[in-house]
Amino acid sequence: MANKEVIRILMENDLRVTPQRTAVLEVIMTLEFHPTVDDVIDYIRLNLPNVPYGTVYKILDTFAKKGIIHKIKTSDDAIRYDAVKEKHHHLYCEDSEKIEDYFDDDLDKLLENYFRKKKIPNFTIKEYKVQIMGEFTRDGKETK
Repeated sequence: MANKEVIRILMENDLRVTPQRTAVLEVIMTLEFHPTVDDVIDYIRLNLPNVPYGTVYKILDTFAKKGIIHKIKTSDDAIRYDAVKEKHHHLYCEDSEKIEDYFDDDLDKLLENYFRKKKIPNFTIKEYKVQIMGEFTRDGKETK
């Protein structure tokens, strides 16, 4: 049975509540990392073993178009998914492909002020997100 939050989100976005949609959204909201479509399918197939790849791709695409989730493109052109609604950026390690959410009000204010002053011709900014690429370290040592 899908949790009430998932059902509420689907209904607020005028989407039919189906086992596949609820399963996809539950996975994205539950995982503590930014999953790829393969990650999502692996988790869904634990309970819905016959769900087709195409169905999951369509659901993820619909959720992204509705703003329920966000797509994150990595440097190797892989697409990952994020359900965090609060304004944030990402720290991305190219070696491990790990992505972590990065919340920074000062960075947000800096970007907002910069783009308020600096107009980009023939372009309207809807939102901005920074992906900071580097390597995660442990105790000052690189982790590879």
